[in-house]
Amino acid sequence: MTPERVGELLERAAGVRVLVVGDLMLDRYISGPVDRVSPEAPVPVVRVEEEGSAIGGAGNVAANVTSLGPSCRVIGYAGDDPEGELLLGALEACGVQTDGVERTDERPTTVKTRVLARHQQIVRFDREVEHDVSPDLADTLASSVMRLAGESDVLIIQDYNKGVLAPVVIRAVLNAAVTHGIPSVVDPKRRNFFSYPGATVFKPNAKELEDALGEFLRPDDPEWMEAIRQRLDCEYLLLTLGDRGMALQTREGRLVRVPTAAAGVYDVSGAGDTVTAAVATALAAGGTATEAAELANHAAAVEVGKAGVATVSPSEIKAHVQAHADS
Repeated sequence: MTPERVGELLERAAGVRVLVVGDLMLDRYISGPVDRVSPEAPVPVVRVEEEGSAIGGAGNVAANVTSLGPSCRVIGYAGDDPEGELLLGALEACGVQTDGVERTDERPTTVKTRVLARHQQIVRFDREVEHDVSPDLADTLASSVMRLAGESDVLIIQDYNKGVLAPVVIRAVLNAAVTHGIPSVVDPKRRNFFSYPGATVFKPNAKELEDALGEFLRPDDPEWMEAIRQRLDCEYLLLTLGDRGMALQTREGRLVRVPTAAAGVYDVSGAGDTVTAAVATALAAGGTATEAAELANHAAAVEVGKAGVATVSPSEIKAHVQAHADS
């Protein structure tokens, strides 16, 4: 894409309305230096100097959406606990509307706590419930989808296998996309991998697709990619390949290879969330699937150049595209 076309899509993005449905999480970080081993056990002792938290999971996708300019609502659950309050406050601080988030006492807020010796992670603690939410909560979430989808221009399903995407919720999202004539973008995980027939864009990464298929990937083989697209029953299969860029198989049977636009990689954390947000935003702004993939590729290149999970702005994307065009 030309810098002018990228600028046009990002300008239109300011009027786009996005609905994200998926597993919300709170990421916590505890860090400090390590200068001795515990006398109680052969483990390092971290002298805590910093503690912090950040939005994770589907919430990070929503935060990425708002940073690109659209308005965004999110549907999911938060526990009736202090972590849930912290998560909702962080989402609202990013401009994400949380009227679709259900508070529940049947399960805690999903929290991932990482302990770092300076910048090296040495252990992670997960507080989570992985099985599907209760039928009553699933019905409530599905009702929220039906209520809010008509006020949206694109729907995102963000799955982390933490229980929000029960079958009734998945059906509600996919049916709403058809009913309202709007695109759906799915970022899958293993448990529900083959549960999204009719999705507009299905966006696994290489490991997810390889694990689901049980075979080696052939992203440069148009016939193989088309067979997988048909098996998944999606309009577009967008396979992210890390430092090898992306492979987009279109409904017209065309394979488009998008080479990575990253000049250097500092941290790949959160890059997939950035891609999902950018693809959905570009589609809702009137871009083609190929344009959406190219714009997302540039957005991811900006994101991996930052430390930790980060969002990117339209100005950063436009500058990156211009620099790429000038090189």
